Amino acid sequence: MRRSDREIKDLTEIIDVMKRCDVCRLALNDGEYPYILPMNFGMEVESGVVTLYFHSASEGRKLEIIAADNRACFEMDCSHRLVCDEKTGHCTMEYESVIGSGRVEIVDEDKKYEALCVLMSHYHLEEFKFSRDAIPRTTVLKLTVERLTGKRRFVKNDR
Repeated sequence: MRRSDREIKDLTEIIDVMKRCDVCRLALNDGEYPYILPMNFGMEVESGVVTLYFHSASEGRKLEIIAADNRACFEMDCSHRLVCDEKTGHCTMEYESVIGSGRVEIVDEDKKYEALCVLMSHYHLEEFKFSRDAIPRTTVLKLTVERLTGKRRFVKNDR
């Protein structure tokens, strides 16, 4: 990381940033060009291992790409605030971000419900009783994180 002064090194702090994000951009290897898409996600952390869950239709380009190459990168960011200095005419953006990589796999049928509950709890809907009728026609993806970095930039120390 070029700006090591902005690096978040503590895993607990990185997880806290991830909890504040509401979209995860998933990048897949699609031959000549990468394929990136914004996804809703849920997250589990067990013994220092971060696992991300995504829901998907049961067919389409994303699943075709994953079947051919399940390596993926992801990015998520939050805490955006434009900061302008009228005296100097300079502007910057405050942010927190997380970038990582891992491998994506399809969650087995018998574990889909639990994975979807993890996803819903990320959006603070633990008690929402979603329709189980949707589960058979939903594909749930699991990304086991292999590498993870965090970065933040705040102009003021008031955060």
